[in-house]
Amino acid sequence: MIAHEVKPIRSDKDHRQALKEIEQLWNAPDGSAEADRLEVLITLVDAYEEKHFPIDMPSPIDAIRFRLEQQGETTDALVGVIGPKSQVLQVLQGCRNLSLPMIRRLHERLQIPAEVLIQPPRKRRTSRAA
Repeated sequence: MIAHEVKPIRSDKDHRQALKEIEQLWNAPDGSAEADRLEVLITLVDAYEEKHFPIDMPSPIDAIRFRLEQQGETTDALVGVIGPKSQVLQVLQGCRNLSLPMIRRLHERLQIPAEVLIQPPRKRRTSRAA
């Protein structure tokens, strides 16, 4: 394969071409010119996708529930971390915001990034009978 010049990814067409080339280079031997090119292309694609296809962080509550599920634990594991069971339920239902001490304990106990936990709460949807 003849290597052509690596250029920034500026369009969806460039993105598709880079992904196609990455697929072709995927099993390149370590230390080879192809492996170096693969690494550069992956970096370029990552930068393009981060800019054009951003992924929102999960809400603090979604992150807590997900981490509990990952660890095979129930919400009872949050008693003492967030506070008593009534406080845990209030937080998980969106009726109570996380305090700074709660955020610190959740970060330590569940290893959830602090930047996820400190996000402002999202508006709850309420359904009203007409």
